[in-house]
Amino acid sequence: MMFCPNCGKSGQTPETYCRQCGTFLPDLSKPAKKEQTPEEHIKVNTVLSLMTVITCFTLAVLLYALLGFRPETPVIVYATAGLLIAMGAWHVQSFIRIRKLKKQWAFRNRNTSEDEARAIDTTAAAPMLEPANFQNNVPISVTEQTTRNLSESKIRSS
Repeated sequence: MMFCPNCGKSGQTPETYCRQCGTFLPDLSKPAKKEQTPEEHIKVNTVLSLMTVITCFTLAVLLYALLGFRPETPVIVYATAGLLIAMGAWHVQSFIRIRKLKKQWAFRNRNTSEDEARAIDTTAAAPMLEPANFQNNVPISVTEQTTRNLSESKIRSS
């Protein structure tokens, strides 16, 4: 059993909604899903594009080899093979763009890590704050003196 973080009602079960206010109550004992990094997304898209290219061109070649160029072949076979070739060509350009994106991402990460290393080196060498200067002390303000006097007069009158 758990408490609702919104209204505080007790006796709630996780992975349901609060019976009083309707807030969703997640099960915090379960591990949260790990988010994928951009590198993982690029890798998955590369593999899927490559598989699609191979599949499209293989099916188009099989259609032409087995059913094409015969007098009784229906037009739909040629249309399907043409569509498969067009899909394959689309995914070839998609694959090329993903590869370029991967190179650009690696270049950006390398430059970012070099910039961070330079920033760390310069901040370590330079002082973070200037040393304190106690020669120009400012006297206590008028309001602080007044507040202190009011506090003392209140204590005396009590």
